Amino acid sequence: MRSRTPDRLCAEAVDLARAAAEETALPGMVGEHIEAVADGDRVVTHLFVCNEPGYRGWRWAVTVARASRAKVVTLDETVLLPGPDALLAPEWVPWSERLRPGDMGPGDLLPTEADDLRLEPGFTGEDVPPPNSPVAEGMAAEVADTEEADVVPGSPAVQPAPARGGIADVAEELGLRRARVLSRYGLHAAADRWEEAFGAKSPMAQAAPATCMTCGFLTPLTGSLRQAFGVCANEFAPADGRVVSLSYGCGAHSEAAVMPKPPRPAPPVVDETVVEPLALRPERDGGSVEEAGPAEELGHS
Repeated sequence: MRSRTPDRLCAEAVDLARAAAEETALPGMVGEHIEAVADGDRVVTHLFVCNEPGYRGWRWAVTVARASRAKVVTLDETVLLPGPDALLAPEWVPWSERLRPGDMGPGDLLPTEADDLRLEPGFTGEDVPPPNSPVAEGMAAEVADTEEADVVPGSPAVQPAPARGGIADVAEELGLRRARVLSRYGLHAAADRWEEAFGAKSPMAQAAPATCMTCGFLTPLTGSLRQAFGVCANEFAPADGRVVSLSYGCGAHSEAAVMPKPPRPAPPVVDETVVEPLALRPERDGGSVEEAGPAEELGHS
């Protein structure tokens, strides 16, 4: 059991402890003696103030001890320990918990754990029998008689199983042949995240004249997410290129304020088929005939 009362000889070895601390620290970085703490029978730790600028509240801890029935105190260890008011670094947090959206840059790699709840095993084609297994040989023998099979020399039993029409190839064509796919948990987590960012409760949606469900700029997603989300394709909208909820909305809605076309004046009509007649009158001196303009014809000569 640890003794609460420091050993007298060890407690009096302050000079020995200070010399050990000054030998370890930089010159002038060991301050005044704080206290002597009993760590056990004939084991005492002397604490000194640390004057290092970057170690506020830290203390030099020098442990001394002596053997049973011995009067010579020996040095055990010298370390720098934080005190109750020491300036400490924040608690270490794993990178997976520190990572935030937008932290990744070009060339960064983000590993995913093998048991990530957001993912589940997909179809990889592992259930396809090996090429030389009895099942594969039977499949090759069956397709060897078809007109589409590529027959190679040898028994039909050793014909290669065609990949055409296989489950793995169909899955690959549909985009399902992946090692892992999005799980139901991952799907719901993404939906909640998108709904919080661009959903009906956002301030923009609260002030919008209509929802994205009726907007012409909305491009619906595929699969089950199509029922609730789409991608905004309006370059002037705040959510351009983002996944938005169908209940989201903004002032850039396609039908929010349809601008009427400006009125265009009617084009001028020029009727070139009407010819205005000119009145003829005899020349006063009695000779030739002159043309009388419309004004003269009306008596305004």
